[in-house]
Amino acid sequence: MMGAFRQDLIKKLGADRLAKIEKARIGIAGAGGLGSNCAACLVRVGFRNFTIVDFDVVDATNLDRQFYFEDQVGMKKVEALRTNLLRINAGLELQMLSLKLDPANMVETFRGCDVVVECLDRAEAKTMLVSGLLASAKLIVSASGLGGYGSSDAIQTRRLKSNLILIGDLSSDIDKAPALAPRVSVAAAKQADAVLEFIAGA
Repeated sequence: MMGAFRQDLIKKLGADRLAKIEKARIGIAGAGGLGSNCAACLVRVGFRNFTIVDFDVVDATNLDRQFYFEDQVGMKKVEALRTNLLRINAGLELQMLSLKLDPANMVETFRGCDVVVECLDRAEAKTMLVSGLLASAKLIVSASGLGGYGSSDAIQTRRLKSNLILIGDLSSDIDKAPALAPRVSVAAAKQADAVLEFIAGA
């Protein structure tokens, strides 16, 4: 089965691009609506090596927009996501860390990663991660502004620095316009697409 999966990706991406994808290690900070869905998209295009960090557990209120299932409520998100990603591709190399990121640990946590995808919930946590990793050579793919529904074309990809991409509408506030599956999934897919473009090249 996996042989057919890989051969299909070779047809669509080419052997050289898939080799780059399979070699890359992707860090994902947060395994909620953005992180869990972005990870699933990346696995489906051939990425195999991940460091995924989240300290939370699956809650019933997550099921409206996150890549989890009812029977996983109460599980650590990193363990539930491990199960779900391995159902797509059993040959993944997953470093799943139940850890709260802070300025003292995030550089070391993502040291071996080529790209870090910022998928955290709170604005201050997003700022902490981006500012803490920006000096590195890693590509950082962040997100801001994806609440509510409708106007999904407003969720755009912007390159702010040579190694910083920001995805979102830059205006919606999830405290006023709650995060729902359609726009969260659009943003997560755009994050995954930015990673794919960076690693696979033209």
